[in-house]
Amino acid sequence: MIKNVIFDMDGVLIDTEALILDIWEQIARREGIAGIRGTLMQCIGITAPETEALFLRVYGKDFPYHKYRGMASEIFQAQVAKNGLPVKPGVYQLFDFLLENRYRIGLASSTREEVVRKEMESIGLLANFHTIICGDMVSHSKPHPEIYLKACESLGVLPSGCYAIEDSPNGIRSAHSAGMQTIMVPDLIQPGPELAPLVSQKCATLLEVRDFLQTRQGG
Repeated sequence: MIKNVIFDMDGVLIDTEALILDIWEQIARREGIAGIRGTLMQCIGITAPETEALFLRVYGKDFPYHKYRGMASEIFQAQVAKNGLPVKPGVYQLFDFLLENRYRIGLASSTREEVVRKEMESIGLLANFHTIICGDMVSHSKPHPEIYLKACESLGVLPSGCYAIEDSPNGIRSAHSAGMQTIMVPDLIQPGPELAPLVSQKCATLLEVRDFLQTRQGG
């Protein structure tokens, strides 16, 4: 029985990816930036430096990325200050189940550690993680397996004895390459047929993840 779980953060625990996409689309309409949705879809699951590099490849080396990123960050922070971070449905019920059943819990997010810890603390989950590995703690971002290999090592478990809960194709590829059991809870991107062999279990919500884990431990 597998009693170890490592989560992705954005799009799995907090509903930030849809919010960020909406904010960038507002900026794109105002500033005349073409194809922003397609560009941002490619950014899901990768680090901030790789996101910047992708934007410069798409829009040219003179694209004022930091200007627009600053605008997006300002709008994001204002919305979060007003409404709080949007939490994905089923988060707290799933964590209650994991804690009650003595699962070891990790986090493997491409986001910077400072941001991850701040956001997880703000929704009351920070103290529940046995390990947190972030984008600024690794050399390669998803779909490279480094972040999950490092998280499993820090958790003290073999990858084969650990579930990875992911929303994105890049995340699933990363966890599968690390040798983990993958649970996909799709957010903005639905998996295509090429991803199916890499997904151990697909769930529509985190509540379905809880129900799946209950069946795996026989109760």
